[in-house]
Amino acid sequence: MKIAVLPGDGIGPEIVAQAVKVLKALARKGLELEEALVGGAGYDAAGDPLPAPTLALARTADAILFGSVGGPQYDQLPRAKRPEQALLRLRKELGLFANLRPATIYPELAGASTLKPEIVAGLDLLILRELTGDIYFGEPRGIRAGEDGEREGFDTMRYSESEIRRIAHVAFSAARKRRRKLCSVDKANVLETSQLWREVVTAVGREYPDVELSHMYVDNAAMQLLRLPKQFDVIVTGNMFGDILSDEASMLTGSIGMLPSASLDARGKGLYEPIHGSAPDIAGKDVANPLATILSAAMMLRYSLNQDDAAQRVEGAVRKVLAAGLRTADIHAPGTTRVGTMAMGDAVVAALA
Repeated sequence: MKIAVLPGDGIGPEIVAQAVKVLKALARKGLELEEALVGGAGYDAAGDPLPAPTLALARTADAILFGSVGGPQYDQLPRAKRPEQALLRLRKELGLFANLRPATIYPELAGASTLKPEIVAGLDLLILRELTGDIYFGEPRGIRAGEDGEREGFDTMRYSESEIRRIAHVAFSAARKRRRKLCSVDKANVLETSQLWREVVTAVGREYPDVELSHMYVDNAAMQLLRLPKQFDVIVTGNMFGDILSDEASMLTGSIGMLPSASLDARGKGLYEPIHGSAPDIAGKDVANPLATILSAAMMLRYSLNQDDAAQRVEGAVRKVLAAGLRTADIHAPGTTRVGTMAMGDAVVAALA
């Protein structure tokens, strides 16, 4: 089993190093890890955020462990050369259409949320975001001069029936393994794209009579995530709405540094990454939280490598570390012990023993 390790930029190399440390501590035979450049690091070395050797490695690997990309020094580059394009191209080139973002509250971190503990305690939510369609990839797009000479920007929101049906099946299957509740989020009262989305999801739902399907407009969903988040089990939505709602859900848990993600193709091959960014302001300071990346590695073991026992060991080790009171700066609170990035990784490795 080959894992492509793509640390990227900012805090990416630091947090990925801790996840690699955990994977090696599992001592799984036949696990091959190969590192390559991506994002700003790829551009600096090869003039391309996704160099050809990196893409070739990603194609042949069984799974991809991804750190983060981007930094202010790249903001003036042409769009096609910016670090973030590496991730978009990987999703498109590899057909990674299903993004799984769990938002789980660890009992020890209920007080770290900006919401009252009684609102978030026990939260266990999964957001499924479609990744390869919608307004991020729709054509035509661009900036042009209008009839009056004033510039205007335009993007195209587009979904095909097959794209919606594909992500709906993944969502219903995920709900079957949980509490059998699926909420489809759209804006069908305004957008034609969302009207089609709702029709197709409803039709697919007839194949899953054991799953309770509901629909919610995205503005109401954003409010309900703050008002009563535990009403949700699985949420499925499009690319743009999923981007926004999953980041909102991350703050329910107390820190974006705690949330992993998986982006899967139709066969279960996936790219695994923390949902946070490259945080260049804290890069190299040994303060970043590596737990989201470590938990992403656990998702990789479960979904792409079919090693659920190893995934449970990693997740159990994270729970032990939190129960012992160890915290990085983003989740530190009175009465807990503040540790750095490397120390947190070492603690998870020790907890595996």
